[in-house]
Amino acid sequence: MLDIQAIEKLIPHRYPMLLIDRISSLDVEAGTVVGRKCVTMGEPFFQGHFPGQPVMPGVLIVEAMAQTSAILVNTTIAKTADEVLFYFMSLDKVRFRQPVVPGDVLELHVNLNRRKGDVWAFSAEGIVDGKKVAEAQFMAKVIQR
Repeated sequence: MLDIQAIEKLIPHRYPMLLIDRISSLDVEAGTVVGRKCVTMGEPFFQGHFPGQPVMPGVLIVEAMAQTSAILVNTTIAKTADEVLFYFMSLDKVRFRQPVVPGDVLELHVNLNRRKGDVWAFSAEGIVDGKKVAEAQFMAKVIQR
């Protein structure tokens, strides 16, 4: 639904910190978005995490969830990366169920739970091959640039 060029207009992240490749589903009315990260051995973090047994760091999985949620927020409020930034406020109930490795396609399913002014609360799941590999709840705030 949204390719990398559209994503780059909505969020300020760039390589190597841009952690989503595509938005496959976006429903502003329902408050849902699904992002996708194609995990490849070329990712810079695999050089040291872990040599010989590469695993995507959990903190980057959560960051990918947040970037996916920022797409939903900026689409909802009709803002671009040049106008607003989106900052983490809290992380809760973060769980990692299995490693994400090169060759995986990580789907990031994010749901808006509530919004109060500039503060947004979400729940998210990371899914690989139909299996939940991670989950988190988080809050973030929209900041005017």
